[in-house]
Amino acid sequence: MKIIILNGSPKGKLSITLQYVNFIKKKFPEHTYKIHHISERINRIAHNDNLFQEIMDDIGSADAVIWSFPIYVLLIPSQLKRFIELVFEKRAKKYFRNKYTVSLSTSLRFYDHTAHNYLHGICDDLNMRYWTDYSADMQDLMDETQREKLLVFAEEFFHAVASRLPTTKVYDPVVTRRFTYKAGDVKEKVDNNGRRILILTDLEKEKSNLGRMIDQFKNSFTDGVEIANINDIEIKGGCIGCVQCGLDNKCIYMGKDGFIDFCEETYFTADAVVFAPEIKDRYFSWKWKQFLDRNFYRGHTPGLKGKQTAYILSGPLKQLENLRQIIQAKSEMGYTNLVDIVTDESENDKAIDRTLYNAARRMMWCDERQYVKPPSFLYVGGHKIFRDLVWSRRAIFQADYKYYRKHKMFDFPQKDKKAAAFNKQMMSLMKDPKMKEEIRKMMKTQAVRPHMEVVAKE
Repeated sequence: MKIIILNGSPKGKLSITLQYVNFIKKKFPEHTYKIHHISERINRIAHNDNLFQEIMDDIGSADAVIWSFPIYVLLIPSQLKRFIELVFEKRAKKYFRNKYTVSLSTSLRFYDHTAHNYLHGICDDLNMRYWTDYSADMQDLMDETQREKLLVFAEEFFHAVASRLPTTKVYDPVVTRRFTYKAGDVKEKVDNNGRRILILTDLEKEKSNLGRMIDQFKNSFTDGVEIANINDIEIKGGCIGCVQCGLDNKCIYMGKDGFIDFCEETYFTADAVVFAPEIKDRYFSWKWKQFLDRNFYRGHTPGLKGKQTAYILSGPLKQLENLRQIIQAKSEMGYTNLVDIVTDESENDKAIDRTLYNAARRMMWCDERQYVKPPSFLYVGGHKIFRDLVWSRRAIFQADYKYYRKHKMFDFPQKDKKAAAFNKQMMSLMKDPKMKEEIRKMMKTQAVRPHMEVVAKE
């Protein structure tokens, strides 16, 4: 069989993810493989029609396609996102039709599911036969058991392709409605009391619904609202995953473009930030993803901690639950308070006006009280992954280690001396069967008692 590998790592042949594919190639030599280094060559692919067509022809003549990529900020790298947009822009869907496919990623298993969900949806849109995904830790290839799992994954996939086994589409096509939003007058403006509110967007058409919603939100305040378009920022290229910034937060692009200056002087200094990106396919634009990826120069240290954020979107967010989860997770992991996500899906001018105004009012109300919503599993689980990563690989993530240590974020359960003493005492008591039964009877009432005492006192 002819297998095409679309390498989504900007590091090309030096990609860790690609080594998993190389391992599969070595163990299944009966197949023919061809690798296209999509992310590394994205600029050439975008501007060279012959090169783009060569890739399409290879895909068209293949029996199967393997998407190989690292996880960058809860999704695929911006360079691979750009490639996907090119496929739709150049009307090249036909080359992917009915091709068996899988997605293979490496990461710290941090929001790898949102990346695979996105790519699965794209493959369904391309009418591909999506078989499954494989999510590996970056160090799994060093472990014999994990290598065996990788080979089972590959063996099953090749069997499915050879046997033409049936696959099931999971995601319905995204339907975009045609609706023109017309903003009304703002009768009473929200006083932002000198706070600087930044609206960050990648807007291309000012007279679009998104453009009108941005203007309406801006007009909801008395003053101090700034709009910044990331298309106007000098960004030389996307993140290449070199992780050199892990040592001291110094990016290889430092001094070569205007990205870091914009972040440090405009983005992170705002009192509140409203994100207004364009929805493209099942996510935002590749340019927006590039902006987020490049923010990794700060590692895992938050730049907007404690600040109010909101989203203004035009498009079918209700059909993109995976995107909604990404938005929430991004907010929680950044220690911000997500006030609201405003869309034009209601197709009702007055309702949109009210929602935009309410988001503005809530943003200032929460800011005055320095309110940040308690985190959900999206943060708690993610934090523990990063906490353990920074601790175990502090030689690489030195900047993160200093930040985590300074802010007492190494909250390992083993360090809770009070809990340890309690557990030791209880375990000792419950060695006696009678005492264990007595404790069992008391568990329901004793668990709630301290909480009831707090309510009674306040």
